[in-house]
Amino acid sequence: MKNEDSQQQNFDKMLHASIAKYTGGLSPSALMEAYADWAVHLASSPGKQAQLFEKAQKKSARLAGYVSTCTAKKDDSQACIEPLPFDKRFSNEAWQKWPFNFIHQSFLLNQQWWSNATTGINGVTEQHENVIEFATRQILDVFSPSNFLLTNPELLEQTQKEGGQNLIKGAKNLMDDLQRYIAHQPSAGADAFAVGKNLAMTPGKVVYRNRLIELIQYSPATDQVHPEPILIVPAWIMKYYILDLSAQNSLVKYLTEQGFTVFMISWKNPDLDDRDLGMADYRQLGVMDAIDAVSKINGDAKIHGIGYCLGGTLLSIAAATMARDGDERFQTLSLFAAQVDFSEAGELMLFINESQVSFLEDMMWEQGYLDAKQMAGAFQLLRSNDLIWSRLVHDYLIGERAELNDLMAWNLDTTRMPYQMHSQYLRRLFLNNDLSEGHYLVDGKPISISDIRAPVFIVGTQKDHVAPWHSVYKFHLLSDTDVTFLLTSGGHNAGIVSEPGHPHRSYQISTTKKDAKYIDPDSWLAQQKHHEGSWWPELTRWLTEHSNAPITPPHMGAPKKKMKVLCDAPGTYVLQD
Repeated sequence: MKNEDSQQQNFDKMLHASIAKYTGGLSPSALMEAYADWAVHLASSPGKQAQLFEKAQKKSARLAGYVSTCTAKKDDSQACIEPLPFDKRFSNEAWQKWPFNFIHQSFLLNQQWWSNATTGINGVTEQHENVIEFATRQILDVFSPSNFLLTNPELLEQTQKEGGQNLIKGAKNLMDDLQRYIAHQPSAGADAFAVGKNLAMTPGKVVYRNRLIELIQYSPATDQVHPEPILIVPAWIMKYYILDLSAQNSLVKYLTEQGFTVFMISWKNPDLDDRDLGMADYRQLGVMDAIDAVSKINGDAKIHGIGYCLGGTLLSIAAATMARDGDERFQTLSLFAAQVDFSEAGELMLFINESQVSFLEDMMWEQGYLDAKQMAGAFQLLRSNDLIWSRLVHDYLIGERAELNDLMAWNLDTTRMPYQMHSQYLRRLFLNNDLSEGHYLVDGKPISISDIRAPVFIVGTQKDHVAPWHSVYKFHLLSDTDVTFLLTSGGHNAGIVSEPGHPHRSYQISTTKKDAKYIDPDSWLAQQKHHEGSWWPELTRWLTEHSNAPITPPHMGAPKKKMKVLCDAPGTYVLQD
């Protein structure tokens, strides 16, 4: 009987995995559930229906008045509606001329009406409301007049100016992209960047390797260094070298030049054989093995731990476990765009519920891992105007390629995530929020962020869609130590890669002592002074304040402790496809 049940479950998983290939990993059941919730409650809300009918009439009247004013050729015609601040599709002056002013105003009014129709309905769950509003916005964005030649005055002007050559160039770009996709070749321009040639170039050695990580020790750039080494734990969803891009914007290079010994974890790109690696393996084989290796090289010196994104969450789990067990090897912790409370984890929560997680698990069950390319669609949908439609228009209708930079090249260098690990990550952290609620178990016993006593430096970014800074700020509610919080301009990646001299960068910063009263994030934002420039110097000043006097740099590796240099940085794992 059990065997029959197992066969039936496997059949269901195979079916779901097959469907996922055509839905980008998004669960049709989750979307249908949200739609049913919205539709049933709207159908049983005549008051809301009447309100929507009234709004439609008023918007139609406003549009008719606007058309009348425009056709009378009055220069002072007041727009019916202004785009949202982040919507730049209709900012060009050409959109203010007839008939394109009428076209884009009609679209914006229609978009606003649908926003009214999908929100504010009593009885609809918050997540279902967010999903329906999001899905409706995606559908409307497909039909934006900015996406089509005949309804986009900028495209018409460009086409007339070039005699249609832009469309020919766009067609060539389309054919080139299709050929690259079919041949599994990198995107156009990506071949100008290569790890070890013009990316990840800071000198160093791989001094430790296991089945999951390589540990890179970077060469000292100063005659003396602080005795406390830095161990960086990057996210494993992408390659580590976002923190060691080019020479001018490498955080690793910057830290070595400020007199620190820097170690970096480089994660293996897992395959089918790694399907059963879980969160416990990433903590033990990743963070703890790296800490042990760093301690062998640097002796009794405590460690400055730095974690970025998922790496910061894992570092927090490791630090809380060490604190629980009396392991005091951390001098400080620094967390970049990393969350420990996932109750308000931003728009990604649109894709997190039982139905969606189960669907992803079935997809990963078949192939043994989740390819980051399968997640790329979800991230792009969060900013579809910028990451999908504007790029399609620019490449295929304007006929111009956006020049690829080092950060964009890194973003194309995707990785995979093991089935077991990603399932546990989604369920235990995102879905159940175990870490913040004291339910996260390590070795069968719960851990608590409040056990961490090392001072913490936290960085949030203003435009982060992955780890919203309000969510990152929640570390204050869970901690029992001094917390320095810094909010920088930029997004999840560009806000962190913010080297000195980077234009248009600013930040706010303050330290909250462990016994101080809690300040909510919006009040904190209003109280803090703005500082122009990069936040990196603030980090190094803080690290220096928590470090001892400089000493002679340690040896590369520890040959006497059976830790010989294995190869030059950037190592071998980062080169895995």
